[in-house]
Amino acid sequence: MDIPSDFQSHADRIEADDAELRRQIDKVVEGLRAKDLEALKQLYTTDIVSFDVEPPLQHVGIAAKLQNWAKVFLFFETVTYEVRDLTFTVDGNVAFGHAFARLRGTLKNGAATSGMWVRVTYGMRKIDNTWLIAHDQVSVPLDIASGKGVVDLEP
Repeated sequence: MDIPSDFQSHADRIEADDAELRRQIDKVVEGLRAKDLEALKQLYTTDIVSFDVEPPLQHVGIAAKLQNWAKVFLFFETVTYEVRDLTFTVDGNVAFGHAFARLRGTLKNGAATSGMWVRVTYGMRKIDNTWLIAHDQVSVPLDIASGKGVVDLEP
């Protein structure tokens, strides 16, 4: 039974928000596996700012974010996306989270790829009772001596 938010304790609200945030990230995973840009569009704010692993330094707005995913779908026949160790901190209508994620699958040429683990940070906003991704950042550790990303690490 859902308890109206006016009657929930602070701890109950945090727990409910955490569960809903996790469901939203699960929907990202489902949308990527289905290569469904329309489903993904529903999970981001219209003014999302994304710091992804590929240039440019930032992708601003929902069209830019979706274009980034569309590029991924051009290369993959099948997509597998997994998220590990997801953690959120919630305060009112904002939350931030972090996790490890891996994109892998079968390329259009038939080759399977094992992908690489990346670090993901989420900035979330609750808008009209729905948690949406307002910011994300994807990164890999940097080997300072060589100037190259380290992409063979596992959580």
